[in-house]
Amino acid sequence: MHKITVMSKPGCHLCEAAVEVAQQVVGAHIPVLIEEVDITQDVELLEKYRDDIPVVLVDGVERFRHTMDPGALARLFYDELGEQLVGVA
Repeated sequence: MHKITVMSKPGCHLCEAAVEVAQQVVGAHIPVLIEEVDITQDVELLEKYRDDIPVVLVDGVERFRHTMDPGALARLFYDELGEQLVGVA
């Protein structure tokens, strides 16, 4: 199963939007674990991502910082599905 991790912190509206995009674009179409990690709970993560959230990792690889492009996210899963994801132009 694939995993999408969104590095975030409380009150981050861009982080909330990234989770929503991941759920709509990928989570509604293929099995994927979508995880939100609060960087304020880990000193190392806070130092690493403090001014860059949201940071989105797909299967442990950083793919997006600050914003997430729904089309680019869908393309990461396109070949696996063999068809275009519903609702993504």
